Amino acid sequence: MVRRKINSTAAGEAETLLEKGATRKRFSNAGDVDHDSKRQRPELKERTDYSRWRMRDDHGRHTWHYLEDDGQVKNWPQSYADKYYLGLPLDLPELTKPKEPLDAVQNGLEFFKKLQLQGGHWGCEYGGPMFLLPCVVLAWYVTKTPIPWYYATEIKNYLFARAHPEDGGWGLHIEGETSVFGTVLNYTVLRLVGVDADHPKMVKARATLHQLGGATHAPHWAKWWLAVLGVANWDIVNPVPPELWLLPDWVPFAPWRWWIHIRQVYLPMSYLWSRRWQAEETDVLRSLRKELFVEDWNKINWSAHRNTIHPRDNYHPKSWLLNVINSLLVNVWRPIFRTQALADKAEAWVMRLIEMENENTDHADLATVSGPMNLVALYARGGPDSYAVLRHKERSHEFLWVKDEGLLANGTNGVQCWDTAFAIQAVMDAGLTEDPRYRTMLLKALEFLDDQQIRENVKDQKKCYRQTRKGGWAFSNKDQGYAVSDCVSEALKSVIILQKTPGFPTLIDDQRIFDAIDTLLTYQNPNGSCSSYEPPRAGPWMEMLNAAEVFGRIMVEYEYPECTTAVVTALSLFHKHWPHYRAAEVERFVARAVAWIKTAQRPHGGWYGSWGICFTYATMFALESLSSTGETYATSSHAKRGCKFLLSKQRPDGGWSEHYKACETGEYYEHPTGSQVVMTAWALIGLMKAKYPDKEPIKRGIRLLMERQQPNGEWLQEAIEGVFNKSCMISYPNYKFTFPMKALGMFARRYPDETVV
Repeated sequence: MVRRKINSTAAGEAETLLEKGATRKRFSNAGDVDHDSKRQRPELKERTDYSRWRMRDDHGRHTWHYLEDDGQVKNWPQSYADKYYLGLPLDLPELTKPKEPLDAVQNGLEFFKKLQLQGGHWGCEYGGPMFLLPCVVLAWYVTKTPIPWYYATEIKNYLFARAHPEDGGWGLHIEGETSVFGTVLNYTVLRLVGVDADHPKMVKARATLHQLGGATHAPHWAKWWLAVLGVANWDIVNPVPPELWLLPDWVPFAPWRWWIHIRQVYLPMSYLWSRRWQAEETDVLRSLRKELFVEDWNKINWSAHRNTIHPRDNYHPKSWLLNVINSLLVNVWRPIFRTQALADKAEAWVMRLIEMENENTDHADLATVSGPMNLVALYARGGPDSYAVLRHKERSHEFLWVKDEGLLANGTNGVQCWDTAFAIQAVMDAGLTEDPRYRTMLLKALEFLDDQQIRENVKDQKKCYRQTRKGGWAFSNKDQGYAVSDCVSEALKSVIILQKTPGFPTLIDDQRIFDAIDTLLTYQNPNGSCSSYEPPRAGPWMEMLNAAEVFGRIMVEYEYPECTTAVVTALSLFHKHWPHYRAAEVERFVARAVAWIKTAQRPHGGWYGSWGICFTYATMFALESLSSTGETYATSSHAKRGCKFLLSKQRPDGGWSEHYKACETGEYYEHPTGSQVVMTAWALIGLMKAKYPDKEPIKRGIRLLMERQQPNGEWLQEAIEGVFNKSCMISYPNYKFTFPMKALGMFARRYPDETVV
């Protein structure tokens, strides 16, 4: 088999290269964290020199590089984007203070266009969850992947910066309360990158962990990782049998029916659980057996703690049904009926599914949990020198991000297509697409979306249970390659907007537009709604098999007002310009989707959001969906109730402020820090989409957005904006640019003669 060489990095930095029969270490600097049982202690520094960090953009693939050579620093100067990400001074001049909303949009664009990357898109951290970085670091450790000193140093800095200020632990996400899940994993990471157990911050964190019951009280995913490390015995891990993947497709709970993220995670989980594979023992792993547990490690009854979990981690308690199934699997199936031949067959099929994921993503994989787990499974199967292992190691760097606090892991390999689409639409909503000042920026963005459109369905689509994707766009980039209903829709709208604007080229021809429409039309559910990656393949009853404990609504796809609205607006815009292509199907899709939107409205008038916080986010989208078919405040009781809900939450300063607790509980919660620019923009957009007639409350919100804008045109980061699976928050830092500019632009066009400040 001919093996493709792994790309080397520019600016002279050493990269792993795959050659016949030999490999070269990616990092060879003195002080790297090595993983031999008798390795030298790494040299951790207080911090790195932030002027030496660079973020490389290679067609939407983001990797961070630390330049230790002065010549490299000179030849590869930092960009504005690099400096912004790292919190370094930009030294930008103050802009003329805006008097009108359109002035504020122009100031915002003046700043934001400086952050556009060479490839035409915008980058950002996509952090928040505190279990992502451990997935990468633990996978590197058990596969003996050296970690350079500058990574180790900034990992330490980030985790110290994000430790709870009072108890020193870590939560499920950066704004969450301390949990066993967050604390046991991140404490372990710090030890693996070289922090001493007697460091004051470690002593404090360890005391908190012990107060919570220690590692025996961790949820399922943490126990799985500790078993892989050899810090815990596999008997503490509830069963993850790969034989489930041998079930016929007609079985109601067969894994192919699960939500895409959970089924990708449980592939490597089941493979390693079945083999009871563990990492080579090292001194630090032996020490962690003493540090993480309250009990004497040698006397722990591991199987008795399979279901032990601290209440703070137990967001979704295991059902009685799952407990019964687990008991039968542990006490009956595995010791009596499970033959080695059956286990081998299941492991082989699971590994084949992992290999198909590698083939379809060039080893980038779906996201930051499944990717590192797949690396470990591949290492356990074939050792350190296979192409798949080496390519996984290289691509794992695309999950990482460096900021002013240190080094973290993103939720996926970026937010590239998603953020770029919203940036284009913000310019459109302000009526500035023909302004020559923004032509270069918009043309580069269009070229990026042209480059990132997915041009074919995956190989063996039915065999690996993948949804149609031809003509679509992914959330991040085409390498990752998972089309999502709203990502396809927002990108398609942006392409149509620009290609129908005088002076812009037609880069994506009609057939490619039609390909996107063909894919979008596959997303509608029987009740008219849309989900995210694919229509649901089983019902909500599958949550009775939810073993993750820390997440809700994780087992199957659900209906989302946000995704439904995105598809509705994309189809409506398309139908305006191509009225004859699959016209009856498009019209029926839109009518059924809007009808479903009405059924999803809560009694208080809002809609529950699953990807942003929370009712504010989804209500914005729902009102946009209604307005696309002519239903506004004046003509629709649903739109009127939605507007009244938003207005009932407006704060005295004119803004809106919703806390992530709303996602967890399903009830609206005010954020204790006050109004947020992102949520204020969401509410204003919803009101204006619904054509709410009274401009005064809208004007008050617009005033807040203008007052929060900085003299250089930017807005500062406030509370976290995004969410997934009800309980875990995630950051969308570019929202503080795109949505305020969109709201300001909409106001300027609707009330062109209004001065606000």
